[in-house]
Amino acid sequence: MNPDFQFKEFRIRQERSAMKVGTDGVLLGAWTSLSHRPDAILDIGAGTGLIALMLAQRSEAETIDAVEAEGAAFEECVENFEASPWADRLFCYHAGFAEFADEIDDSYDLIVSNPPYFESQVGGGDPARDRARQLAALPFDVLLDGVSHLLAPNGRFAVILPFTAEVVFLQEAESRGLFPSRITHVKGNPKAPVKRSLLEFSRETGPCTQNTLTIERERHQYTPEYTALTREFYLKM
Repeated sequence: MNPDFQFKEFRIRQERSAMKVGTDGVLLGAWTSLSHRPDAILDIGAGTGLIALMLAQRSEAETIDAVEAEGAAFEECVENFEASPWADRLFCYHAGFAEFADEIDDSYDLIVSNPPYFESQVGGGDPARDRARQLAALPFDVLLDGVSHLLAPNGRFAVILPFTAEVVFLQEAESRGLFPSRITHVKGNPKAPVKRSLLEFSRETGPCTQNTLTIERERHQYTPEYTALTREFYLKM
């Protein structure tokens, strides 16, 4: 069985990476706004490099950096970057985010992250994947401290989280001078509860637009909104 995932304009190798291509990453890569035309982008906890590659496809940013702490994921991220049409704009650092944030003096116009989100110990049978999905691997305070340090004055920060973590994350972000400008709540189907929150922050207070995105009308029948959001990437959309 070939573990690779083929998108319209790039391929993701993911045989060794703990976190495979999933809906969360695709959602964040497609939903993140590029209306402010970022020139420098950072993907925190890049995994296979999926989100950075999506943003490379969507933008003209000259610098798209990624940081990934786990060795196997870092290696595959580099391979995926090098095999893509945008290899000259993509670079992955092998480091923990706190270490990276301490050492980097540059700022970024756009920062994105699909962070680990299980607060308690998880035991799915794959130790590397379990570690990648544990909040302890990148606590919210570490993530937000680094973002606050690295985000340009007019920059934006976009993240996808469990809906249950939204209130705490918003409070933590506000305490660091990061304020929500867009929120999208994600539901699997019309009858399902909200499971994910897509959040965009800036350094300015102001109105925050909110909406809900439903992925499927019923099993394998995608809504027009989800199809429009992801059709640039999925082969069968």
